[in-house]
Amino acid sequence: MTDAAQAKANRNVIFLVIVASLGYFVDIYDLLIFSIVRVKSLTDIGIVDKADITAKGTFIINVQMFGLLLGGILWGIIGDKLGRIKVLFGSIILYSVANVINSYVYDVNTYALVRFFAGIGLAGELGAGITLVSETMSKERRGYGTMIVAVVGLFGAVMANIVAKDFGWRPAYRVGGALGGLLLLLRVGTFESGMYKNAEDSNVSRGNFLSLFTNGKRLLKYLYCILIGAPLWYVVGILVTQSQEFGVALKAKEVLNAGDGILYTYIGISVGDLAAGILAQITKSRKLTMMVFLFLSILCVAYYLNATGMDSSQYIKICFLMGCSVGYWATFVTIASEQFGTNLRATVTTTVPNFVRGALIPINGAFAFFKGHYGMINAGYIMMILLTVIALFSLSQLKETFGKDLNYMEETL
Repeated sequence: MTDAAQAKANRNVIFLVIVASLGYFVDIYDLLIFSIVRVKSLTDIGIVDKADITAKGTFIINVQMFGLLLGGILWGIIGDKLGRIKVLFGSIILYSVANVINSYVYDVNTYALVRFFAGIGLAGELGAGITLVSETMSKERRGYGTMIVAVVGLFGAVMANIVAKDFGWRPAYRVGGALGGLLLLLRVGTFESGMYKNAEDSNVSRGNFLSLFTNGKRLLKYLYCILIGAPLWYVVGILVTQSQEFGVALKAKEVLNAGDGILYTYIGISVGDLAAGILAQITKSRKLTMMVFLFLSILCVAYYLNATGMDSSQYIKICFLMGCSVGYWATFVTIASEQFGTNLRATVTTTVPNFVRGALIPINGAFAFFKGHYGMINAGYIMMILLTVIALFSLSQLKETFGKDLNYMEETL
């Protein structure tokens, strides 16, 4: 390759990482906006009883997560069959329109329906972006690329909290739609990965989601990829999202604000993702990095659940620490992406993080069960320990993929 061609290739990679990072920024903004405005938005549409706010809020977020589950499958298949770029355009259009419509809802059922379609749209962004970056960068440096995507993207939670606080929940949804529109313009300059083009020119089966279930070894590997990420979404989806309720159980001195909690949790996740990415590059082991962070997360969650009488200042610090300890999102998604061949990679990389998000549905159910029997705080401990033990076992069953050559196909017959 000539110097000019190499320089052009490097510029293309940098542009791709920047656009993928901004895409994940918007994805996180729109994904978390409901958790941030949950109480205020439900109160404004007439839900005033605290128990109803918890119940209706759980219903809406479960519907959104179900949309993510379906969307993950849909966009994953499209990504392997028709290309990663088409996923980026289709998903952005859907979730941008849904978020604008969301600003005009006045009842719970409509709210849930719109979040369902937003969930479908949001399911495509991260997987397609990570797949493109992983397939375009060198095997030695792709960990840095996915780390940058995650670190920049997670600040979308920061912006969502600021916009919701300063302008209200309805304008916050409109801003989310507008950001998606701007992102769509940036996507015009993106390019398809060379590995996908090679797969496209071959006769190999691409995007066959069912093939993940027809081979026992492949199915277990796929399930393990999902299970290693479950503790992270439990921390965000329950421990922080329901912080107002946890504050009551812990006899907090003030009402704990979930929006502030999510803001500082995601700042922490960004810091953690940066640290995890660097640690993986230094140790040349993504598995070791994941294990370290899983153990740290148990300690930080125990600190949170034992913080009786905390005030808002202490709450914010704890949320930041919990965020740092579960800052392995980029590492976890990269592990999933590196486990499978090019003809299934987009399907896996798109479905795995969305199945983790969708796992919040059974996690919510299990948490409610344990809460009813053992109380809120004990349920918090039980779920965290259970999910972490499952994640550690799953991690032990996966192969180390740092530096693995990704230019290969899966045998799907």
